[in-house]
Amino acid sequence: MKKILSLLIIPLPWFLKRLLYKLFFKYELHPTSRIGLSWVMVDNLSLAQDAKIGNLNVIKGLNNLQLGERSRIGSLNWITAFPLNTNSPHFQHEIGQRMPELVLGEHTAITNRHLIDCTNRIEIKRFTTFAGFRSTVLTHSIDLKTCRQASKPITIGEYCFIGTGCILLGGTIIPDNSVLAAGSTITSPMDNTYSLYGGTPAKFIKSLEKEDLHYFKRTTGFIY
Repeated sequence: MKKILSLLIIPLPWFLKRLLYKLFFKYELHPTSRIGLSWVMVDNLSLAQDAKIGNLNVIKGLNNLQLGERSRIGSLNWITAFPLNTNSPHFQHEIGQRMPELVLGEHTAITNRHLIDCTNRIEIKRFTTFAGFRSTVLTHSIDLKTCRQASKPITIGEYCFIGTGCILLGGTIIPDNSVLAAGSTITSPMDNTYSLYGGTPAKFIKSLEKEDLHYFKRTTGFIY
């Protein structure tokens, strides 16, 4: 029933949509937050002040979706997860070890047309831009050693910039104040802050001069 209701809500005016989301889904929606013409079907949703989800997104299967103050999800993104509490044998060995959720810090932005798998936790910290389009984030894959589906979380630090057309795999950690070059594939934790990473697989390319880059010192997430 909730799935059908969540689809019927999509084209409604925001004031009515917001009321139904709060009444039937118990979503926590700040009065200044907004959801466009998108299908949002998650267990728990929290939108802080001025947080926004754009149009034509599909967001489903997550246990938790959290957008910090002035954070954004653009349009045409496909954000899904293998949910908890199913009868499927998938991920039964990870009970209590994984949480299908997406957490965005304040002033963080996911732009448009990305594919994001939140079968395990994805955290994108404050003032980070997940930029461009057609990037893929995968928190789960087949573990060839155990011959089972397995998942690992992904963390992207604060004041990071993710270029267009990147691939991020489970277990990835991108340190604060780092840049991932367009077209890169990152498969493991990186170590150094104020660094440019790139390539397939991604590796350290060079250090970044923090005093010369205003991106790392800005106080608003939106860039004109």
